[in-house]
Amino acid sequence: MSDSAPLPAGPPAPISRLLLTGAAGVLGRLLRPRLHRVCEQLLLHDRVSSGALAAHEAEQVCDLSDHAAMTQLLQGVDAVVHLGGVSMESPFEQVAASNLHGVFNLYEAARLSGCRRIVFASSNHATGCYPRGQALSASDPPRPDGYYGVSKLFGENMAQLYWDRYGLETVCLRIGTASPTPEDRRALSTWLSPDDLERLVLAALLAPGVGCLTVYGVSANSARWWSDQGWDKIGYRPQDNAEAWRSQVEGHDFDAGSPMARLQGGSFLGLGPFEAGPA
Repeated sequence: MSDSAPLPAGPPAPISRLLLTGAAGVLGRLLRPRLHRVCEQLLLHDRVSSGALAAHEAEQVCDLSDHAAMTQLLQGVDAVVHLGGVSMESPFEQVAASNLHGVFNLYEAARLSGCRRIVFASSNHATGCYPRGQALSASDPPRPDGYYGVSKLFGENMAQLYWDRYGLETVCLRIGTASPTPEDRRALSTWLSPDDLERLVLAALLAPGVGCLTVYGVSANSARWWSDQGWDKIGYRPQDNAEAWRSQVEGHDFDAGSPMARLQGGSFLGLGPFEAGPA
């Protein structure tokens, strides 16, 4: 996305202190250089260092499951882009530490510090057990495809609780396949380009009066399954389309009849169970 692209309409920028959790991860590394336009200071967080810091950056290394460290981390923070946590389908205990306990620690620390806005990286895996091709909006009942998807629904509900009880605003982004290019047939429907990811996150950060809102994070793909419900509330206007890669990826798919090929969750439906059951 070029520097000349307009920012979404919203309250005056820049944000004084913006926290990016999961800064050392794939999406964190992608967004880190793109967030400086909307904040005076970017505070980076992960379990490991994110590397050399720019003049406008600071860093704190800690675990999301460390309540005291998270309380300290949120001090003076005005808004959060929360990408941290387990990002793949994994055994429940691994998911729970960061994606359940860690999300509680984040929201409670945000409440105590007076933080105004969280942009929460939810996931399309919250509805990954719907059939491929079925059109969905964020108001359809959840059908998670694993522990990871369940953890994202926990986060969405924590966001709702902290809005209803404490007035802490959240935009929950059910992110699709965020990658430089679509890599298989499923991604023709689910792809979220890097530039559209930036547009989505900036819109979610800066839009006024969002309350607690859940939207799907996907590019303007001709074959997308997910509705644009809520995009108008944050001013998100995707500009990229996976269709340009159709001839290259249409033949790349999972075995016909497998859950990965039948259901929207794709490869996550091939992970687990993690303990052997009856033969």
